[in-house]
Amino acid sequence: MSQRSAAEYIRGGQTPFFRLPVAELGSAAPYAGANAVLIGVPYDGAVTYQPGARLGPYHLRRTSALLQAFHPIHRCDVFRMIQVLDGGNVAFPPFDAAVVRQHVQAEVAAIVEARAAPFVVGGDHSVALPAMRAVAAAHGPLAVLHVDAHLDMSGPEVWGEPFHHGAPLRHALLEGLVAPGQLYQVGLRASWGHPEEGALAVAHGARGYPMPVVEARGIEDVAREIRASIGDRPLYVTFDVDAVDPAFAPGTGTPVPGGLTSREALQLLRGMAGARLVGMDVVEVCPALDQADLTCHLGAWLLYEGLALRALGAG
Repeated sequence: MSQRSAAEYIRGGQTPFFRLPVAELGSAAPYAGANAVLIGVPYDGAVTYQPGARLGPYHLRRTSALLQAFHPIHRCDVFRMIQVLDGGNVAFPPFDAAVVRQHVQAEVAAIVEARAAPFVVGGDHSVALPAMRAVAAAHGPLAVLHVDAHLDMSGPEVWGEPFHHGAPLRHALLEGLVAPGQLYQVGLRASWGHPEEGALAVAHGARGYPMPVVEARGIEDVAREIRASIGDRPLYVTFDVDAVDPAFAPGTGTPVPGGLTSREALQLLRGMAGARLVGMDVVEVCPALDQADLTCHLGAWLLYEGLALRALGAG
């Protein structure tokens, strides 16, 4: 038997996330019966500093194999409560950003159509926009928990490209993917390109929790406030790993000192227990810049915490 083509190899996803079953990708309904599907997006063509996040899905699959099913805090067996599949990777020619977005949106839409929650593993943060488009098309405007060092409200003024990895939340607001007043931005601390960069979020009623606020109030209090405000709205979590201090997560292309600890990142997600989680992404893990797999292990745990939230919501 000859080798599979490069596209077939990428589509297959290699090592499954969390040692989970793999979707029958050649079937007419590969995601049938699943409550959640993990899908890799090996793309980093929209970064503005250091590339390498395209290798994130491979390394997060590898490190996720260490995790067991039973969540010791929520006291639930995540993979018994819900059926979770590894959907492989989205396969696309990596030379056309618009085509990449189309492929990601179509694959996430297929997952949502199967009544499953997509867990998108990047890749750079630009892949969150097509994922949110597909999820919002099914569930309506979303509550979005955006965990990031950056506002991600940049326009094309610096790079001449409106859809880079520093812009997905800008487009999500402009396209009406986020319900009014339902954007929560936690971990903010990066410098701005100009004084007006935060104006769109303010006009939309977004709630920002920059690091001085997190430090003063504590992450558990912040999580409680966000969870109460979300209520029963459909929740999408977009987690850029550079929200976490580079002392704990060095493997990312745009590190910013002074961020969340790993413990705070996990506590924030655990504080969303009971929310109606309809989708999640973990992005910007750059394995080539990592040390001793610290960032990769954290990324796998963030996905696990999200799957636990999905399991609790299904229960």
